[in-house]
Amino acid sequence: MQRVTLPEVGTFDAWREAARGALAADMPPEEIVWQRGQSGADLFGEEAPVPPAPEGARFTVPKSFLQTVRLALWHRDPERFARAYAMLWALQAQPRLFEDRGDARVAKLNALAKEVGRDKHKMTAFVRFRDIGASGDARRRFAAWFEPSHYIMEPTAPFFAKRFGDMDWTIVTPDLTAQFEAGKLSFAPGQAKPPLPEDATEELWGTYFRNIFNPARVKLKAMQAEMPKKYWKNMPEAAHIPGMIAGARARAAEMQAAAPSLPPLRAERITARFAETRAEMPGEGKMAEALAGCRRCPLWENATQAVPGEGPLDAQLMFVGEQPGDREDLEGRPFVGPAGQVFDRVLQEVGIARDEVYVTNAVKHFKFRPQGKRRLHQAPNNHEIDHCRWWLDLERERVRPKLTVALGASALRGLTGNGTGLLKRRGKLEMAGEQAVFVTVHPSYLLRLRDPQQRADEEAAFRADLAEVARLVAA
Repeated sequence: MQRVTLPEVGTFDAWREAARGALAADMPPEEIVWQRGQSGADLFGEEAPVPPAPEGARFTVPKSFLQTVRLALWHRDPERFARAYAMLWALQAQPRLFEDRGDARVAKLNALAKEVGRDKHKMTAFVRFRDIGASGDARRRFAAWFEPSHYIMEPTAPFFAKRFGDMDWTIVTPDLTAQFEAGKLSFAPGQAKPPLPEDATEELWGTYFRNIFNPARVKLKAMQAEMPKKYWKNMPEAAHIPGMIAGARARAAEMQAAAPSLPPLRAERITARFAETRAEMPGEGKMAEALAGCRRCPLWENATQAVPGEGPLDAQLMFVGEQPGDREDLEGRPFVGPAGQVFDRVLQEVGIARDEVYVTNAVKHFKFRPQGKRRLHQAPNNHEIDHCRWWLDLERERVRPKLTVALGASALRGLTGNGTGLLKRRGKLEMAGEQAVFVTVHPSYLLRLRDPQQRADEEAAFRADLAEVARLVAA
């Protein structure tokens, strides 16, 4: 029996290296005792480093397994490391085992990962900083105390470093302390709750919180599901919640009694102004500001900017692509890269003017993986497409084209909710709500074809599709 002690910082990387070494040494799961941080010697485990995996050793595991373990290992379950290694061991004999959600071992790892993911989300939402800096400091300084359910300080700290990179801050938890000073992130041991000073901005925040409270829409179970009571003691606005709930019924009755029986005349003017605001170009005004601040999925973290749609709001024809590419991400405009050049050329060949159509994407941020100095395109997953569908639906509502063209499977899913069977559905008309959708391939598909004859044939087919689109719009 061998005992492996993992550090409190860099835990996942240390486990991964130890697991690779153990796998290379053909050590079965029952012969290893795992632990995080120093503790007393194990009665059955001898402390000894696991030899590293030989250079060039390769172990293949599903991507979903690695993603799950990256979260699950931060759980407080004392068996989490053993569970992960046991699954890694089993995958060598059953490579597709992790696809079996009915397997108890797979289900348990997924459950641990889900709980950690939820805890990370709560931390990003409920950490409350207090100003601890002096007036003469070169950078603002803040500190916060948080009590997470799991060991999530290390994997969550980069979120705060990116979000609050213009200030120095410290987040203290019982397990680990994160410090961000002069743009550098470091970790120190956990500690007890420090005596943080009162912050003058908390009174203002409390006033805002009370004023946005709607007494007519109080749902205690839903509120506590999103904001569990365990976090309230460290959130200044939570002190107002009991009083607001206690007076909610009376306030709602007052609001109902004071409500007018008929809308005032000014309501028509307000409605007209609202319609004018919604009619602004997507690259301007409130919609562009809102899109720039979109955090509906994690793609915003690495992209340069959100890329809105482009074109006249009275366009009869709307084209929906997949997502911005490298050029689009840098310039902030859709379809300006290599695929956009193919798209423009074929549009011109079939007699469709680019400046008369509305062009957008199903996903508004560039998804990629870095390789040296290059950024290699990655297709958005269903989760990202579905979260961005809100923006696409808003664009469709604003433009209301006579015909919408789905360029590829991602656009097809964003428009209809189903992106499967693209080639079988190609060249056909479908309905997305009340709007007609014509299905074809994305122009980037043509660029990926290596055989010159196949590319010529597929470009001819794409040209025929757009010619049919032009005929349908003109009819």
